[in-house]
Amino acid sequence: MPTDPAVSRSHSLAAQRWIDFAEIDNVRDLGGLPVTGGGTTRFGMVFRSSTLQQATRADLTQLLEPLGLRTVIDLRLPDEVEREGYGLFADAAVHIANLPIRKSAQSSLAARDLVPDKTRVDLTGLYGQLLAGSGDHIVEAVRLIIDPARCSVLFHCAAGKDRTGVLAAVLLDAVGVTAEAIADDYEITNQRMQRVRDRLDALPSYTGLPQANTGILAISGDVMRRFLENLHAEHGGAGKWLLSQGLSEAELGMLRDVLVEQPAR
Repeated sequence: MPTDPAVSRSHSLAAQRWIDFAEIDNVRDLGGLPVTGGGTTRFGMVFRSSTLQQATRADLTQLLEPLGLRTVIDLRLPDEVEREGYGLFADAAVHIANLPIRKSAQSSLAARDLVPDKTRVDLTGLYGQLLAGSGDHIVEAVRLIIDPARCSVLFHCAAGKDRTGVLAAVLLDAVGVTAEAIADDYEITNQRMQRVRDRLDALPSYTGLPQANTGILAISGDVMRRFLENLHAEHGGAGKWLLSQGLSEAELGMLRDVLVEQPAR
């Protein structure tokens, strides 16, 4: 049976976006995604990742030099940061901003309370709670991304799936990336989830993880599609939501300028 050209292009693009490291499992560029009305997201500006704490010296060098990393946005909760730390990044020439993604500003800041039962999770509901509880930090993250002195920027949590997925979805939806492309971007973490799970399972903050692709480690594009549907139904989309959280129209325009590469005329 002939291969669908659109599927082949999608697989090729996904391969381009992955960036391989020795001890960081889930890093990819947010570039190359289709934007409604034309253009694609720009390569080399923003990266999403799983935890960086066990990065090797070569991993660090690759991020700082060819990728030009200047800013790390850490979405983990304070107790995770205290226990797990930053590894070599603690002394690196990079700005680290800890902007926890949490259910509410008043909720527990312990990672164990983010998802009490890791085997049974309504991920769409969880993502809605994380959005509702993290408007201030998501706006701060956008302001770092649009600051020319701070790019390139990498944001991460532990697995690089849930908290990272929420921030990625907001950024991409705000600049007009299609919902299907956002869901596909979310879903391709499946390709690295076993590696991510094995690494996290050996760390003190993440005991009791289920098997890969189950419970809190499950990944389905439908979860992200429903999250985006709710975002549009309740807030009119990520752009309007960001404005309601204090981002200015000018800053939203700057985000589009940073993330979107217009087609050649």
